Amino acid sequence: MNKFDVIIIGSGPGGYVAAIRCAQLGFKTAIVEKYPTLGGTCLNVGCIPSKALLDSTEYFHIALHNFESLGIEINLPKVNLDRMIERKNEIIDQTTKGINFLMDKNKITVFHGVGTFISNTRLAVKKEDGNREELESKYFIIATGSKPVSLPSVPIDKIRIITSTEALNLKEIPKHLLVIGGGVIGLELGSVYKRLGADVTVIEYLDKLIPTMDGALSKELQKVLKKLGMKFSLSTKVTKVIREDDKVTVQAIDKDGEKVIFDGDYCLVSVGRKPYVEGLGLENVGIKVDEKGYINVNDQLQTNILNIYAIGDVIRGPMLAHKAEEEGVLVAEQLSGQKPHINYNLIPGVVYTWPEVAGVGKTEEQLIEEGYKYKTGQFPMRALGRARASGDTDGFVKILTDGVTDEILGIHIIAARAADLIANAVSLLEYRASAEDITRMSHAHPTYAEAIKEAALDATGKRAIHF
Repeated sequence: MNKFDVIIIGSGPGGYVAAIRCAQLGFKTAIVEKYPTLGGTCLNVGCIPSKALLDSTEYFHIALHNFESLGIEINLPKVNLDRMIERKNEIIDQTTKGINFLMDKNKITVFHGVGTFISNTRLAVKKEDGNREELESKYFIIATGSKPVSLPSVPIDKIRIITSTEALNLKEIPKHLLVIGGGVIGLELGSVYKRLGADVTVIEYLDKLIPTMDGALSKELQKVLKKLGMKFSLSTKVTKVIREDDKVTVQAIDKDGEKVIFDGDYCLVSVGRKPYVEGLGLENVGIKVDEKGYINVNDQLQTNILNIYAIGDVIRGPMLAHKAEEEGVLVAEQLSGQKPHINYNLIPGVVYTWPEVAGVGKTEEQLIEEGYKYKTGQFPMRALGRARASGDTDGFVKILTDGVTDEILGIHIIAARAADLIANAVSLLEYRASAEDITRMSHAHPTYAEAIKEAALDATGKRAIHF
């Protein structure tokens, strides 16, 4: 029997990062993955492939609509969807092979198959060919991620009524893509196909998009995507989805209680994800889950079986790759006797539309609910020289500060490169900077980051320099 110090089940960002950190700290480490390639949802059918299509379609959109204003004359560009998908697959292949390299480099043993607990120290791995292998370990880390969920009235056929996985591999550009769900996945993939020429209608149950982010970001993103040509039906409850050949009909009830019908040729269902624990045999060792299927863990990410840990999408919290990575490192370092920490309030959220949307810390809605005395500072990107030079003038930076101490409580950005700018914001919150601190830091000119300094000036009560 193969014996290890730590076995990680699942090779997504949480799992493979946990494996690497365990190996770096001297543990004999193995990773078990049910699919032929490593990387989990993120690398294979999530973060990486969606960003590849987002970039490809943004370049196409710029060439089609912006080149003339930039002084570039070309014949009208054409979409080669097959090549876009092929490029996306090439990037997936390169990235997953990179994970294979890291496993070899760190001497991590990889097993392909479904891992099922036999006891709290033994795991059976059932391979695709039906063979079975037993592994033994002192510690286990469950990192099996999540999978898309649907609505009871929405039968996903993976052909016309699809999830994000199928949306990444369509053979044609939809004529009218109906998107159920106004969260990150629906808006990102909706914008991909809108740029390629599809009509896109987003149907959202709540009264705003990206509901977990600051409300100001939601309003601005909806305005930007409307300008792109996307349509929205908010406060709308889907009651039924019917497919007849190449036609998909969504029946719903709007905010006034009236029945409404949406017709399209594809329907993307993006109403969330649920923890993936099937086949793990949690019942064999008595690991407890909550009413929604999340594995219960304590602050050290231990399950009720103390040598078995769980991280990422299978436990409560935002389903984000970087959150899973931090948890994987935390468990590995705890096992080696270190005392790491995670501040869950400072896990940034990002939407990779264009402009990008990113936020960290408290939202204004949270501060109001908690009765905080706070101040707000805001600066529009259109007033920034760098934004005008690139033509990316949509959006703003919003800073929330403590009304008494001036400590930064939240930073929310909708702007070009917001996904990168938010790391600056995380650092500021992690070290408990004040808005005054930002105003006294030099920001290179011309850059998008200057908007953070200008918003901080506004938050301190001083006037922004450039607005």
